[in-house]
Amino acid sequence: MRDWAEVAAAGLALPGVVEGASYGQPALRFRGATLAGTTAPDPGSFVLHVSLADKPVLIATDPDSFWETDHYRKWPAVLVRYGTGAGERIARLLARAWWDRATVAQRREYGARP
Repeated sequence: MRDWAEVAAAGLALPGVVEGASYGQPALRFRGATLAGTTAPDPGSFVLHVSLADKPVLIATDPDSFWETDHYRKWPAVLVRYGTGAGERIARLLARAWWDRATVAQRREYGARP
């Protein structure tokens, strides 16, 4: 994903996701929670909410795409660089963030966890 517009397009394709704000910056929100936002400390990156279990795996397996600062340590979010070629993986992680916040009925309609 080359920029926030592509991230937003992928997120807005998920049921119920809306454009909103997080700390006054553009974000993707679902059921009152932020899925991703533009609050990263580097303008070439965005914040993506992921599980604490997935986070170290992402950083270890693709440090060119996924990283963190001390501010995000122990927080269920990872920083993601734009334009790394990990677009499909990022879209899947965005769908997973959606699925983790979805109702049981929404999960049934969507299918298995991405």
